[in-house]
Amino acid sequence: MRAVVVRRFGGPEVLEFAEVPVTEPGRGQVRVKVAAAGVNPVDAATRSGFLTEAGIVPPREAVGIGWDVAGIVDTVGDGVTGFVPGDAVIGLRDRPATALGTYAEYVVLDAHAIASASTVSLPEAATLPLNGLTAVQALDLVDLPPGATVLVTGAAGAVGGYAVSLAHAKGFRVVAVAGESDEDVVRGFGADVFLPRGDFLADRVRAEIPGGVDAALDTALLGLDALDAVRAQGRFVVFAAGAAPIPLRGIRVEHVWIRADGAALAGLVKLVDDGVLALRVADTLPLEEATKAHKRLAAGGLRGRLVLTNE
Repeated sequence: MRAVVVRRFGGPEVLEFAEVPVTEPGRGQVRVKVAAAGVNPVDAATRSGFLTEAGIVPPREAVGIGWDVAGIVDTVGDGVTGFVPGDAVIGLRDRPATALGTYAEYVVLDAHAIASASTVSLPEAATLPLNGLTAVQALDLVDLPPGATVLVTGAAGAVGGYAVSLAHAKGFRVVAVAGESDEDVVRGFGADVFLPRGDFLADRVRAEIPGGVDAALDTALLGLDALDAVRAQGRFVVFAAGAAPIPLRGIRVEHVWIRADGAALAGLVKLVDDGVLALRVADTLPLEEATKAHKRLAAGGLRGRLVLTNE
């Protein structure tokens, strides 16, 4: 089968196609015929060598690319219940050091890493696993009761948009920060207070929420600018290696280390079907255009995710 790998680190041009054997699923695993794979910033971080420098991906001859997948179960290993060949599923590959990712024709995942797909199209569904689970697990770290105030930076982005919707669904008062032109979109996600990106964020947040918010999900990696908006002994969640600010004023700083979770993914699928979460596809491209997709990702300005498809 065809799969996209990197054998040296660098820009989008280092992505290459390899012809590799189709992997057989082991006990408790399923093999998925990939219909669509989301293109995420972590894919660029793998390709560039950042994750290797951070000690997350060890050096190896070839590294696979891609975390998100939507497709059709092709075969199942021993001990798998709940899935059979022909099922439409979505899933997350959460082991970035493996030789094969989801930019491929087939991928093998543990059965606990997948869930039955939504009623939406598979390219749309492929945008949900990594970003949706990241938002879920970030809110789990916040661990606050309904009525608490939560700041979400980067609220128009893929993770930030899900975080706003999920926080709103939990009964939090959401203060969202994004570009001025994104206000209508972000309010549609469920934001109670919208603040445009700009200087003196903490002062502007505290003008709306005296004393500061109870927690911040800093998807835009603003660091101290966002931390200063949090009350003493509040919570602060970061989303990238090396992005954690100093935990001033007794603020508990947590880092999301994403993990596959089929049960939580099934819950997200239900929220999509119920209209609570909106899936956003910026564009679809064939797998052969992975390099082009990474160039577009690097250029920025996307709303939603690019998706690679197998025809």
